[in-house]
Amino acid sequence: MRYIFYFFISLALLASCSTSKDYLGRSDNDNTLFDAVKTLKKRSNDTLALKALPTLYSLAQERNLRKINSYSSSANLERWDKMINAYNTLQEMHNAIVDNDAASSVVKPVNYSQTISALKQEAAADYYNLASEALKKPGRTEAKKAYTYFKKADKLVPGYEDAKLKMDEAFENAIVNVVINPLQDNAYFFNTGGWGNYGYNYSNEYFQQTLVRELKGTNSSRYPARFYTDWEARREEVVPDWEVNIRLSNVYIPRPQTYAYTRNAGQRVEAGRDSSGKIIYQTVYATINISRQSFTANADMELRINDLAANKTVVYNTFREDYRWEEEYATYSGDSRALNANDWRLINNNNGGRFNEPRREDVLNELYRKLYPQVKNKIIYAVDW
Repeated sequence: MRYIFYFFISLALLASCSTSKDYLGRSDNDNTLFDAVKTLKKRSNDTLALKALPTLYSLAQERNLRKINSYSSSANLERWDKMINAYNTLQEMHNAIVDNDAASSVVKPVNYSQTISALKQEAAADYYNLASEALKKPGRTEAKKAYTYFKKADKLVPGYEDAKLKMDEAFENAIVNVVINPLQDNAYFFNTGGWGNYGYNYSNEYFQQTLVRELKGTNSSRYPARFYTDWEARREEVVPDWEVNIRLSNVYIPRPQTYAYTRNAGQRVEAGRDSSGKIIYQTVYATINISRQSFTANADMELRINDLAANKTVVYNTFREDYRWEEEYATYSGDSRALNANDWRLINNNNGGRFNEPRREDVLNELYRKLYPQVKNKIIYAVDW
């Protein structure tokens, strides 16, 4: 028994040495420090954590201050966030330690709250000054930069100077008047005939008018742009900055392909009972004659957004969408008891031997339904910050 006792004592000592080595041997000293503090929350007399904590704090403090010193010599604007993040880490260590009696008994951490506050003031001033310089310059790019920097200054120090008012000014400077022209149809309506004015009106209702209406909707305040149809711009004497041209370059609606095939069906059904009352089964059969029609239509659409003042293309994209239609109906011969629910669905779909082929305008509607959100989102992306 004595040997067993000494054996377990030895294991405990080895485990202690291993745990202590784990604390000080880990390369990520920040997380290791927090782990040690968590241990002391559970066991305030944990000697390994108490012993390691002063060294862990010293190493973490040294490393973060070294990073801060390195960031401070950079001219990159990102230096402010990096420095603040490093100081925040040190402040989190301070808070974690002072909130724990056992940890604060062995480490007296530095309170960096005033340092962080002063640094944020300095960073906000830097962003504000850069924003003010950008605001003096012409162009949407400079207005966007000014807006972004004013917003950053106000985030660092809420209510900093007149940053919020300046943000509104920068936003106004960035607003572009965007005219969405009627949809150009070079694919079907005007080339093959047969659609008349229906196609023209339908296209523009779905794209030009709906786009302008929705882009002027509830979310319009988040992007600096005003949208008009070409007719609205002329009526309101608006000088457009950008124009949106949408072109339907191809619509392909093929004739449906017909395919006929048969399949046999069989079911085991009750035929009666024998003299003892036992059920007698028999298998009944039917032949199902299925007719199928199908086609796949597709359409190509081009979107081009032009900056009229700069005489350049801001966005050019092409989109392609497919729409597949398929319908089946059936007749049968033989015993109806052999048919299942799916068979009956096909049989009941029989419209006197005719298919319910969709109208071409219905097909176009399906293609537009798929193309429209892509065009709309691309326009929003172009005008948004």
